[in-house]
Amino acid sequence: MSKDTNTHEDTNAVKNTALHKEHLALGATMTPFAGFDMPLQYQGIVEEHLATRKSAGIFDVSHMATFRVSGDGAWDFLQKMLTNDLAKIEDIGAAQYTLMLDEEGHIIDDLIVYHTGAEFMLVVNASNAQGDLEWLRQHCPEGIEIFDESERSSIIAVQGPEAIAVIKELALDKDWQPPKRFHIAPLKMVGGATMLVARTGYTGEDGVELIMHRDDAVAVWRALMSFEQVTPVGLGARDTLRLEMGYHLYGSDMDRSRNPIEAGLAWVCPKAKTDYIGCDAVTRARTEGCAEKLTYLKIEGGIPRPGYPVFAGDEQIGTIASGSHSPSLSIGIATAYLPREYAAEGTELEVGIRKRRAQAQVVKPPFYAAS
Repeated sequence: MSKDTNTHEDTNAVKNTALHKEHLALGATMTPFAGFDMPLQYQGIVEEHLATRKSAGIFDVSHMATFRVSGDGAWDFLQKMLTNDLAKIEDIGAAQYTLMLDEEGHIIDDLIVYHTGAEFMLVVNASNAQGDLEWLRQHCPEGIEIFDESERSSIIAVQGPEAIAVIKELALDKDWQPPKRFHIAPLKMVGGATMLVARTGYTGEDGVELIMHRDDAVAVWRALMSFEQVTPVGLGARDTLRLEMGYHLYGSDMDRSRNPIEAGLAWVCPKAKTDYIGCDAVTRARTEGCAEKLTYLKIEGGIPRPGYPVFAGDEQIGTIASGSHSPSLSIGIATAYLPREYAAEGTELEVGIRKRRAQAQVVKPPFYAAS
């Protein structure tokens, strides 16, 4: 397969993951998301959210795209394409959160890169998969191969305080130990399925993401569902879980109109690294400052939703980017891009919720301290 291979077809047809029939059998409410028919909820968003915080939730995240980058110059190539420093993950099995920017420093995507040995694996947002692949191909030198394995791969996330115990129970080798946080390791499960176990996730809880061949997904899902403490979780609770932690959602908290500094992601753009696309623009934004900043709000007396206005007195100063009810805290929580002068912790503001105003206060993330 050459570096130009792209298995994402340009079509409006909604795709199904390998677990689609499993979701329907569980009575899931389905919804279109990033080109896939995905479960929004099973029992209810609040119930699924709290089950993940208390015990363990499993999520079908097979809509995420998976690329493998190999070749003698793969490290140098990705060091140019990604903001974070690959020198931090020199050890085989290490992983890091990072960004991919355009020349103006705008965020093309956020992703995780894994050092799997002779190659690197990228897991990127489903909605950006086509554009990401084209951007990588556009800059790819001779001798580097980019394999798009999205169509043949499935990813199941297992998150929560009991997640690791569940995975260890299913390991064929009873001496198997899970990888460290932000590391990856192979696993063979009882029943024969093999996979990579990444100690990563999007909930703030301990847990893993299991990356496997599509043909093994149903068997792995059913094995996980056999545990009493495991609850299937849809996109609704996935969103409230990540928002409680202050984790960014591409398309809401950042997009190609935003740079890492105003998005609060300067930490994945090390000052000492100067050889990535968009670095000059990031340096300017860091030095000169940005007019707006992604700000975190707690709201009393209402549930904020994306697009709701944010007020300082009678002046509208922004709109909600991400917003929801926090099942763990029983309050409204939100993000919004606001002028820097209103972004200081403790600033009192208001959010327009339908025909009334709700009190809001600027806070530091995360909203919730996970176990």
